[in-house]
Amino acid sequence: MTNMFKRFASDESGATAIEYGLIASLIAVAIIAALNTLSTKISGTFTVVGNSLKQS
Repeated sequence: MTNMFKRFASDESGATAIEYGLIASLIAVAIIAALNTLSTKISGTFTVVGNSLKQS
């Protein structure tokens, strides 16, 4: 029984896949945060342009 636990503790075959998954999820969160900020700024810019066109 202890031999099985030792083999399980030393087995790292899935560790790389999990690490890549964590890295991909962190990159996805960063992209979502950047797009959220960017979309707010772009929306504000289009609002300013639209208001300028209405006034002229």
